[in-house]
Amino acid sequence: MKKRDHNSEACKAAGGAVRDALYVLNGKWKLPLIATLSDGPLRFNDIQRALGDITPKILSKELKELELNEFLKRNVFPTTPVTVTYELTSYSQSLEPVLEELKKWGTQHRERIVASRRQSVDTEVLT
Repeated sequence: MKKRDHNSEACKAAGGAVRDALYVLNGKWKLPLIATLSDGPLRFNDIQRALGDITPKILSKELKELELNEFLKRNVFPTTPVTVTYELTSYSQSLEPVLEELKKWGTQHRERIVASRRQSVDTEVLT
């Protein structure tokens, strides 16, 4: 980690900024949902199929929250029946560096844990 000036104001500001980010992106579905829509607009059922285990109720809630926070746009087309698609806004691109770093960290973390467990099993076999 980078060395920073540690004072009460800076710590409060940093903590507040992290809380704000986590509040907007909380839960296990928002970031995967954003990643799913990164290839282009999708309909509700297509999103649900792509994500797998998400229920329609939770997906609907997550889509509404992402729309409220300006990460995605809901498009309604006057067809019969009505067609609704969801697509990312240009603002959602501001998350690209965050997603990339989370992906890198997640990969490193998984490798570390797998290696640690493997080493644990090898040690148990030797004893």
